[in-house]
Amino acid sequence: MEKTQNVTLAIPKEILRKAKILAVQRNTSLSGLLTQTLEALVSDEEKYESARLRNIKLLRKGLNLGTQGSTSWTREDLHDRKSS
Repeated sequence: MEKTQNVTLAIPKEILRKAKILAVQRNTSLSGLLTQTLEALVSDEEKYESARLRNIKLLRKGLNLGTQGSTSWTREDLHDRKSS
């Protein structure tokens, strides 16, 4: 079993009351409810950070767009913005 540590929290009474009700509805304790919520928050943050780093790496590497680094057209050609 994973080691745990007790913490003291200051929570507004109305939020605490509602959280206790929610914990009972989910068949868990308030501690269990808070642990699940914090685990989900930490997991989401870790996944976001992993995706962010993966995408930064991809941006630095670049994508193969099949142009070998040059194009035979201009932006104006693509958007037909040449004035007559």
